[in-house]
Amino acid sequence: MEDNSLEKKYSKLIAVVSIIIPVAVAVLFLIKLKDFGINVEPLSFLPPIYATTNGITAVVLILAVLAIKNGNQKLHQPLMTFAIVLSAAFLVMYVAYHMTADSTKFGDSNHDGVLDAIESAKVGSLRLVYFVILITHILLSIAIIPLVLITYVRALAQRFDRHRTIAKITFPIWLYVAVTGVVVFLMISPYYAH
Repeated sequence: MEDNSLEKKYSKLIAVVSIIIPVAVAVLFLIKLKDFGINVEPLSFLPPIYATTNGITAVVLILAVLAIKNGNQKLHQPLMTFAIVLSAAFLVMYVAYHMTADSTKFGDSNHDGVLDAIESAKVGSLRLVYFVILITHILLSIAIIPLVLITYVRALAQRFDRHRTIAKITFPIWLYVAVTGVVVFLMISPYYAH
């Protein structure tokens, strides 16, 4: 009974957080500090850092799954907590970067903010591949928020049967989001204005 009450206690908070985070990120993504007269240099050093953070998250997730498959719950727990911390750090850096820098267009090799016909022809169908990866990454990064939180709370509540069931869904989606975060960075990085 205690376990169910813990899940119930956090269910509303999970729902609220799962809505607030994507909405806040979307709003903050659209806000540029310079539009408010705050002149800040673009935090152009952040994209490789937050891409690396995504890569480390992927490695930590794999290590955590290997730990639990080998029966090492004591290692699994801190690794999963660390993966959540890394994901939160990524989010903060991602928003900070986008609040200080203009959006980068895939294929904009002369960095003028416009994708002309020549630049578009150079990247060709790779642009479509990029957008498929980017869009699935974004949509699944929204979906992963409640999944991670529910999975984590079920572990805290020691409802390991229910935890395992949702973890089998959460893990591959979270891993996909982490890995595609790196892929998106690698694909867009040649077009960053420096």
